Amino acid sequence: MSIESVNRLLNKSEDINLEFKKAKSSLPSNLFESICAMLNRDGGDILLGVNDSAEIIGIDDEHLEKLITNIVNLSNNPEKINPPFILFPKKYKIQDKNILHIQIPASSQVHKTADVVFDRSNDGDFKVNNPAQIADLYNRKRNHFTENTMYPYLKFSDFKAELFPKIHNLIRSNNPTHPWLALTYEQMLEKAGLWKFDYQTGKSGYTLAAALLLGKDEVIQQIVPHYKIDALVRIKDKFRYDDRLYIQTNLIESFEQLMGFVEKHLPDKFYQLGEQRISLRSHIFREIVANIIVHREYTNAHPCTFLIKNGKVETENANISNGNGVINVDNFVPFPKNPTIAKFFIQLGRVDELGSGVLNTHKFVKEYVEGGKPFFTEGNTFKVTIPIPEEDEDFVNSEGVNPKVEGVNPKSEGVISKFEGVNPKSEGVNPKVEGVNSKVEGVISKFEGVNPKVEGVNPKFEGVNPKVEGVNPKVEGVNPKSEGVNPKFEGVNPKFEGVNPKVEGVNSKFEGVKSKIEGVNPKSEGVNSKVEGVNSSNDETITRLKQILEVVDLNEGKRIPEFSKITKIPVKSLERYFKILKDQALIEFRGDAPKTGGYYLKKKN
Repeated sequence: MSIESVNRLLNKSEDINLEFKKAKSSLPSNLFESICAMLNRDGGDILLGVNDSAEIIGIDDEHLEKLITNIVNLSNNPEKINPPFILFPKKYKIQDKNILHIQIPASSQVHKTADVVFDRSNDGDFKVNNPAQIADLYNRKRNHFTENTMYPYLKFSDFKAELFPKIHNLIRSNNPTHPWLALTYEQMLEKAGLWKFDYQTGKSGYTLAAALLLGKDEVIQQIVPHYKIDALVRIKDKFRYDDRLYIQTNLIESFEQLMGFVEKHLPDKFYQLGEQRISLRSHIFREIVANIIVHREYTNAHPCTFLIKNGKVETENANISNGNGVINVDNFVPFPKNPTIAKFFIQLGRVDELGSGVLNTHKFVKEYVEGGKPFFTEGNTFKVTIPIPEEDEDFVNSEGVNPKVEGVNPKSEGVISKFEGVNPKSEGVNPKVEGVNSKVEGVISKFEGVNPKVEGVNPKFEGVNPKVEGVNPKVEGVNPKSEGVNPKFEGVNPKFEGVNPKVEGVNSKFEGVKSKIEGVNPKSEGVNSKVEGVNSSNDETITRLKQILEVVDLNEGKRIPEFSKITKIPVKSLERYFKILKDQALIEFRGDAPKTGGYYLKKKN
């Protein structure tokens, strides 16, 4: 929370969502009664070091850090608050005095402190002793927060094992002293509220939130078969799409995949925030992606969409509405739709505090697009509209390449993974890229121009000596000793070797075509990609195989139907091409089952 937001709280009076407490040298004795009450009701804010009249009393310097540590540890202790709900207070200096701010979201569970349930009203905290009132609390939480739906037969073995080391690393990066790091994985899930005991029914087990955050793909599909995130680019092809990503995996990896889609298709702009230079694209869409993942209503079959259009991005997800209409950033009250999932993402460092998404997006969008304004609209579905630049030469992608350079894939450092924008006589080099001549003042990376009946290079190529197995050193900008492109060429990756000018291994009779496709994989220079057994007279087949290898390299882990959508090649044809590449040990299928695995470039032994 910004210092301005804290000052706004200090200008208000105590109410159902706001509490002031003095804490000169120790925690107030009734602090956890207020925390418990706010968790059970609608959440709120507690300011320590402030009296009931909103006058700042302050916290002693020598006790400040100890108070912070005590709040973190006690909120994670089931003997103090049960079930635990870990909280991280933030310190501020106002009027030269220390205060602490504790933001408390509404929880999807009913909490107790000292084995007593507390609720909240405008008059403060009160005990709930009546069994009927306690039952009402449970029913309200159960009906509103479906993430708490319990699955007694969901086991720890149903979770994706490789996620747990990643989770620990993310938590450690965000907070090296986080209490969860000292726990076993099972204990961590219990502390996170992903395993629960229902005091009304006596049942216990992992929850829907646990399945969504950590489940194996096949487990998630059995529990919520309608779950998916559909990300599309619809700029050129307005009726179908230019690119599409279909996500049906756990929420942790869904966040990573959707952010990868953002980086692939949206331009970036850097911004000086204090002494730090930040990526505006990352800061804005980190909030948007987290919002549609964390606050979605997962029991509703309405699809979640992330649509990139010309000049804007639109998202829509199912919602349990807490209001209707466009959210006003100046007076909105944040309300979590899935508090347990939100809390987990906060510990990973992928979400800041509750409400930060709306505030941060408004702050940074106007820097990303001059005069830009985002819109958040609440209703039966939650919709977000973010303006993006249409054309601006100052915008670059994450690799420092201007995405407007036609035909250049920003993730392949000069390698063109799509079939659009490829010059058939100089594959991989767009004739419009400055400094590269489409008539082969650079690299001829296809087999076009190689005479299958003559060892060497087709003498028709301008500037190439047919008697020399290589490139004429007089060709401007090409080093005859280097297998590829002169690193001085602007925009060309000096590590990308390109095509061996000697075309080693090409037999004059082309018996089985021992043709190397060196340099196709920009991530592993010098891969000897033998495409044996292919009729060399079919140059189109060889070219197509090379293009498919490039696409696999840039989209590892996908299956043939997905590659078919990317390349626009029919599935049956792709199956034949993939069989050739597999037979030659160029690619491999990894995964336990056909529906969960994908294709990868074969690693060198």
